Amino acid sequence: MIAVAVLVVLAVAYGFMPKPVLVETAAITRGSLQVIVEDEGETQVKHRYVVTSPVMAFARRIEMKAGDWVAKGQELVRLEPPRPTILDPRTAAEAQQRVKAAEAMLSQAEEQVRATTAAAANAEEERARTERLFESGSATQQLREQTRSVALQAVAQRDAATAAVEAARADLASARAVVAYTEGSGAGVRQTLRAPTAGTVLAVYRESEGQVMPGEALMEIGDVDSLEVRVDVLSQDAVRIRPGTHVMLDRWGGEGVLKAVVTRVEPQGVTTVSSLGVEEKRVAVVADLVSPAAHRAGLGSGFRVLAQFVIWESDDVLLAPTSALFREDGGWAAFVDEGGKAVKRAVEIGHQAGLTAEVLSGLSEGDEVIVHPPNNLEEGVGVEAL
Repeated sequence: MIAVAVLVVLAVAYGFMPKPVLVETAAITRGSLQVIVEDEGETQVKHRYVVTSPVMAFARRIEMKAGDWVAKGQELVRLEPPRPTILDPRTAAEAQQRVKAAEAMLSQAEEQVRATTAAAANAEEERARTERLFESGSATQQLREQTRSVALQAVAQRDAATAAVEAARADLASARAVVAYTEGSGAGVRQTLRAPTAGTVLAVYRESEGQVMPGEALMEIGDVDSLEVRVDVLSQDAVRIRPGTHVMLDRWGGEGVLKAVVTRVEPQGVTTVSSLGVEEKRVAVVADLVSPAAHRAGLGSGFRVLAQFVIWESDDVLLAPTSALFREDGGWAAFVDEGGKAVKRAVEIGHQAGLTAEVLSGLSEGDEVIVHPPNNLEEGVGVEAL
């Protein structure tokens, strides 16, 4: 009876004893750590050349396609004078009548030249006769001056009539040109646009022949072997990126990770709206690809990549999972499993990278820390690792 009573008491006491808390643990290890800023970017050709029309012209059909290789100085586009305007019947009839009117004006001007030329000759003869009479004393000085003036006026009228003939001929030529060139084929000086550099045709903006305006883009050329990446990162991340920062390019469609180096961080940010409708300040960061072209076959301009900027890295740091850390008294702390009991330690951390943090003090290599510690876990409580 006494033995049974002792067993009952022991069973009741065991039932009231606190049970260990089931926890998940992870070991503190040493290894390499990288602090990375990650964002999507787009490839682009470093040096792009847009071929534009220098004047208003008629461009012949462009036979080249995107992806074709061109040599420096190779013919790209042929430009011809603009095609003439087609006149409606009424305007065409008016143009014909203007030609007839110009011909009549020219005929009248030529008759006027003949008349003024004859008058000028008569006035010159009269002036010469009066000069001889004046020298012999048979004519007065007044008559002499009068004949000189008449002769000068006659010469001026002849010269004016001659100029009027030239003007009438120009008007006639202009009127005839309207009629002639409305049915012409744009004959005249032709111009050829040539490749400013050797490269690949990136885009053809106008393929069919037709009228083009000054400055209109026709095609674009660049060297796809010389690529760079443009990434718009958040402004708070851009301040940590410097020229020379290493970049890893992933998810570009091929095998492996490509390497790049930051060459420029633009000083001006822009406001963008995210897919969630949130306004963000973003800064453009440009990086040159340093991986050989053979390792990125198929990668062209305008392709999407995932850029990972390595802000900081070290090959030998003490690592702890961030899920084991929590805030306490303005600092960081963690629970360590020491012989089946939870022991709280103050921890000083350095750089953080995703799920891993650098431990500066408070933990040692090999310590088993409790990850995702429950809210009711207190120091000294018994724990049992899963």
